[in-house]
Amino acid sequence: RPEIAHAHQPVMSPSHHGWDGNGAAAVPTPMPKRLDGKVAIVTGGARGIGEAIVRLFAKHGARVVIADIDDAAGEALASALGPQVSFVRCDVSVEDDVRRAVDWALSRHGGRLDVYCNNAGVLGRQTRAARSILSFDAAEFDRVLRVNALGAALGMKHAARAMAPRRAGSIVSVASVAAVLGGLGPHAYTASKHAIVGLTKNAACELGAHGVRVNCVSPFGVATPMLINAWRQGHDDATADADRDRDLDLDVTVPSDQEVEKMEEVVRGLATLKGPTLRPRDIAEAVLFLASDEARYI
Repeated sequence: RPEIAHAHQPVMSPSHHGWDGNGAAAVPTPMPKRLDGKVAIVTGGARGIGEAIVRLFAKHGARVVIADIDDAAGEALASALGPQVSFVRCDVSVEDDVRRAVDWALSRHGGRLDVYCNNAGVLGRQTRAARSILSFDAAEFDRVLRVNALGAALGMKHAARAMAPRRAGSIVSVASVAAVLGGLGPHAYTASKHAIVGLTKNAACELGAHGVRVNCVSPFGVATPMLINAWRQGHDDATADADRDRDLDLDVTVPSDQEVEKMEEVVRGLATLKGPTLRPRDIAEAVLFLASDEARYI
């Protein structure tokens, strides 16, 4: 009896195994858009991990506002992705900028904000001197924490201002593996990413009462232009020290293919999980999940 012989096989809808009821090929069911109709702000969204998040959010139907200080890259990305993506200049360490970015998104999208992604951040100086507590630089520490930690706190504040009255929303921040393990970055960067984890826990406890979810992801190393720029600094201390007055986190040139491959090789060697190479899209996928209704109780 064939029906018994094959009883262990799962029953699947025709669209799943590609055939309709008459034995003809069926049109595959399109994957649902997980942020369809939602409004999202992504800080630091002009390049690197932020750019990957913006692209994936837009692919899944979100209306995305890129909030960044890189006008050229932000406007170019918005133009490339179409009218559902826009750009607003925003320095996350300046509260007026963050307030203005949120207000701009609300005015543009009918008073709605569903997702706020705190992605903007700086690595700080990566020279051997900068990585030593013996040569701790108070000004550098303040600069990094103002962008990474204060920027995240301001983002949470103004996102919550928009989300709490609607009793819905998702705030997702990008921390770092340096928020979990020591010895992986300079002291200022490590302290700032630990701060993001603490802010996430505290804000989640408060905002959960208003239906707003607060989470963060802590990525391992990814061969973004910013990380490759830091790697260059670490291998050229003399040049980096001579350029102390320049903001090396912003002065990032497009890395060569060889530099990307070398950085990915280094990261693979350090990774616990062997096989895949971590890329910005992987981080974006995690942020997408936390931003979506699939994570409605996380």
